[in-house]
Formats: sequence, C-alpha cells, structure tokens
Amino acid sequence: MLTTPVELLAHAAETVKKVAEFYPLMLITKGDLFDQESKIAQSGLSDYFEHIEILIRKTPKTYRDVLNKYGIDAGRFLMVGNSLRSDILPVLEIGGQAVYIPYPLCWEHEKVSESELHQKTYHQLENIRQLPELLKSI
Repeated sequence: MLTTPVELLAHAAETVKKVAEFYPLMLITKGDLFDQESKIAQSGLSDYFEHIEILIRKTPKTYRDVLNKYGIDAGRFLMVGNSLRSDILPVLEIGGQAVYIPYPLCWEHEKVSESELHQKTYHQLENIRQLPELLKSI
C-alpha cells in the first residue's frame, strides 16, 4: 500500500487549483505521518495549501486545536471531506460548516447511523467538480 502510486479523484486537481485562487486552503488528513507526507508530495497539489496538518485522529478537539493554532474561527471554517464520521460530524460539533462528498468505498468504522445525522446541517455533493459553484452560494 505504501508503494501504490497516488491517483487523484476525477476533477480533484482542477478543482483544488480553482478554489485556491479565491480561498486560503488547508489540508487536514489523518494517518501515518510518513505515508501521508508521501501521498501529499506525489499528488502535486501541496503548493495550493497554505497549511497541511496530519493528525492521528480527527475529533472535535483535534479540529479545534488546529483552528486555534492558525487563529481561525470555527464559524468561518468549511471542511470538505468524504467521511461523515471523521470529516463532517466533528467540524459541525465545533460550529464549522461542512461539505460531504461520498466516496463509493467506506470503511465500516467510518459509517454513521441516521440518528447520528439527525438535525445536522451540511452540504452534500456528487463530486468535487461541483464545489466551486456551491462556494459561490454559501
């Protein structure tokens, strides 16, 4: 797995470049530091991110700590991710906004029940290509 070449999702590169023209971007990912650094370097997108944070886990506290580190108010923070459990719910809990872009494969521990989503407000897109248009409207 560590030697598998990085393959970006369709439209990811063009969308990141486009969004970076108008918004400061931060990459927040979780996993092994060496593995994630390697993937980020291979992606060719690291220059578009003002900050890159690699976390052991994504929780409300870890998101709060990252935002505090850079002086970012949670109410002005928008997370875009493919995991309801790791990307969306913790950010909503601290008062941020979120955009969920489902990926066909989801690890069992990343799945959430309907009750966990009850009264949670977030945006959902079919693919990342739709992100710039959504950003114009929020």
